[in-house]
Amino acid sequence: MAEEKEYKELIIQGAIYKTTFTKKFENRKNYQAPNENLIYSFIPGTVIDIFVKPKEKVKEGETLMLLEAMKMQNQIRMPFDGEIVKIHVKKDESIPNRHLMMEIKRKK
Repeated sequence: MAEEKEYKELIIQGAIYKTTFTKKFENRKNYQAPNENLIYSFIPGTVIDIFVKPKEKVKEGETLMLLEAMKMQNQIRMPFDGEIVKIHVKKDESIPNRHLMMEIKRKK
């Protein structure tokens, strides 16, 4: 006896399709929008210097810290006007990729 396939609806730009999903697709990790209040490292490296302190008000574009990676110093800048909530790294600390470095909040 043939196995009965379960068709599911998939809506793409208003068009409805009936299809089957692979196990890999069904077990995938669902997308979550990034939290703009968390700054993660984009590359493994060493924190060279931190220029801000918690509760400090910072303007968009100001340098928050220096992260050295692959013999280059990368400036981590404030993405918007706001305040530093918490710093999760220390000077001279080696950190991996996607490591939470800082919590910030938007100025109201």
